Amino acid sequence: MSPEIFLTLGGWLKWLGLALSPLLVLPLVITIWPEPVERIAKWLIVRIDALSSWALGGAIASAIILVGAQLLVVLLRYAFGLSFTWLNEIVIYAFAAMFMLGSASALRDDAHVRVDILRPRFGARGRNWVELAGIYLFLFPICIRLLAMTEQGLARSWALFEGSRESDGLPLLFLFKTLLPAFAVLMLAQGLSEALKAALRLNGKLDDMPEEAPHGGVHGA
Repeated sequence: MSPEIFLTLGGWLKWLGLALSPLLVLPLVITIWPEPVERIAKWLIVRIDALSSWALGGAIASAIILVGAQLLVVLLRYAFGLSFTWLNEIVIYAFAAMFMLGSASALRDDAHVRVDILRPRFGARGRNWVELAGIYLFLFPICIRLLAMTEQGLARSWALFEGSRESDGLPLLFLFKTLLPAFAVLMLAQGLSEALKAALRLNGKLDDMPEEAPHGGVHGA
């Protein structure tokens, strides 16, 4: 298959991303003037959270495949002395997919490990401002950088339908490499959703999160 097809498709996706990029400033607009875009923001939140739920389904399926494949690897190796590259690669691919596809829903559900020790001591407004600052200073730039880094290499990998470097490996390396930009897109989208929620909470358009205890727990939990 001609590489030009995937280079063209990648170009279209790039322009689509550029066209949608103004959405990333929508939370900042809401902090200043929420009324005109409140309905659009809430619609986006629902759709993005649903997308993360779909991705979580893929992560759960990957986890099931991971457990089954790893169990088979152990049984074959220690009971029969057999080892297959393709089976080991299934374990690697499933492990990566589980985390790459599940990270957005973890961000949505506040399940990521937080290392900030001051945020729990702030009031509701302070926590929302910290959330916005963290998303704009760290999450968005890192995800955009990941997309920029993988652009050319991914198009080439798809053009070649790149497979394993081992003779008995899986011919799916191009799909494995796609997990990284997919992770970046999902995290960008969910980051936008979380930023919109924080901005709406700052303006009283959305209920505040439960108050966190100083040690990082939740009061009343």
